[in-house]
Amino acid sequence: MDLETFQLETDEAMEKAADFVATEMTGIRTGKATPALLDNIHVHVQSYGTTMQLKQIALITAPEPRLLTVQPHDPSTLHDIDRALRESRLGINPSNDGRIIRLPIPELSEERRRDLVKIVRDMAEQGRVRVRGARKEAMDKLKVAVKANLISEDQFHDQENEVQTLTDKHVKAIDAHLAAKEQDVMTV
Repeated sequence: MDLETFQLETDEAMEKAADFVATEMTGIRTGKATPALLDNIHVHVQSYGTTMQLKQIALITAPEPRLLTVQPHDPSTLHDIDRALRESRLGINPSNDGRIIRLPIPELSEERRRDLVKIVRDMAEQGRVRVRGARKEAMDKLKVAVKANLISEDQFHDQENEVQTLTDKHVKAIDAHLAAKEQDVMTV
């Protein structure tokens, strides 16, 4: 068993979980217009017969603090984009003038802010669960390696400590994303 490769694979699995949480959190609306709000929007483009990310088929800008504009590269995709935005979980009503879609970002109520914080906390917990799942998988591999005499007991304990260090590092990163997003959501 190559312990260096083992550590890299474990770190990579945990990092993917932390990155996934960070990416998902960017899609949570905070009351400020930012193109990152639309990063997770996928559009089924009928004329192309495929589903694509919105940012791949349109220019997204924030000309004002409470307004996003979406200008499709191909005007024939405008209605597909409009539909995708209406069906998204953002809760924003797009305004389509035939060339550009405008997304006015309404002020969030205190109740909605609290709901968003709950959603963000759930996302963070899902990320922590994934990190712990990667930890369990790594520990299982180590136990199998010890039983098969591929590594010694001392190496097992050293690797166990390394895996725990990686777990703590990635859980801390998720907690940092959570704290920043909570602060962002609750700021009026």
